[in-house]
Amino acid sequence: MPLDDTTRVPDGFDLQGHRGARGLAPENTIPAFRRALEIGVTTLEMDVAISGDGKVVVSHEPWMAHEICSLPSGAPVPEDEERAHNLYQMPYAEIEQYDCGRRRHPDFPRQETQPAVKPLLRDVIATAETYVADHDRPPVFYNVEIKSRPDGDGDFHPPPEPFARQVLDVVRERGVASRTTIQSFDPRALRATNRLRAERNAEEAVRLALLVGRGADGSLADQVERLGFIPAIYSPDHRLVDAPLLEAVDERGLRVVPWTVNERDEMRRLIRLGVDGLITDYPDVGRAVVEAVEEPSN
Repeated sequence: MPLDDTTRVPDGFDLQGHRGARGLAPENTIPAFRRALEIGVTTLEMDVAISGDGKVVVSHEPWMAHEICSLPSGAPVPEDEERAHNLYQMPYAEIEQYDCGRRRHPDFPRQETQPAVKPLLRDVIATAETYVADHDRPPVFYNVEIKSRPDGDGDFHPPPEPFARQVLDVVRERGVASRTTIQSFDPRALRATNRLRAERNAEEAVRLALLVGRGADGSLADQVERLGFIPAIYSPDHRLVDAPLLEAVDERGLRVVPWTVNERDEMRRLIRLGVDGLITDYPDVGRAVVEAVEEPSN
């Protein structure tokens, strides 16, 4: 499939389903992404890891989380052994023998459990593209988080550049690079992605987003300076967002998409402040709030 290197951005408010629709279906699974599409999200947000045989797997942790995953035997993954079930040391044929959908996450009582495995990124994209084609809805966007950190290099994931290259290869091969954002808390991963897209003379194809937590050091200006380039999107913890931050973001020409926003009042606050989108575990709630806030007054 040819590289599609003309950047596209969401038309209007960017409602993103966190890990698909984690509040409603098992996170980072095909059922969760399908549920988010049924609700009508603009963007599917997800995390990726790399398997032992070099495949891009959709998973928040590079191991089998004890809260939600079960061994091939059906028994829960023991909490003190979860990191031993290291995706980076397992071929995908072994990974897909684990179930990560039958057990409800304790923090999400509305979650509908069902059998589900950690899918490949390419299969998530194929599912979403087929859904869009079959339901005559606007194209879906993808927000893919590279889960890396310096102390995990070589143990739980590849170093940043090969990690980024494998992710870019998938979105390019599937023809969705123009609708994909690569995000990360790890500046190394974003810098690697930035270098790799420049090599292909397609600097505008994949957008980059800097994720920022509440404990991040320095101001917006400091964070961008450390990154070494200006990303397309600034994506902070929603509790960091206020009017001065949005003004600073706007001065730099960035879009702001905070995470992970699950309360109606907070969604309303952020939308009225002027954020460009939000990431939520409950896209059904998010869509209702967006529609209510944007509805013109009589």
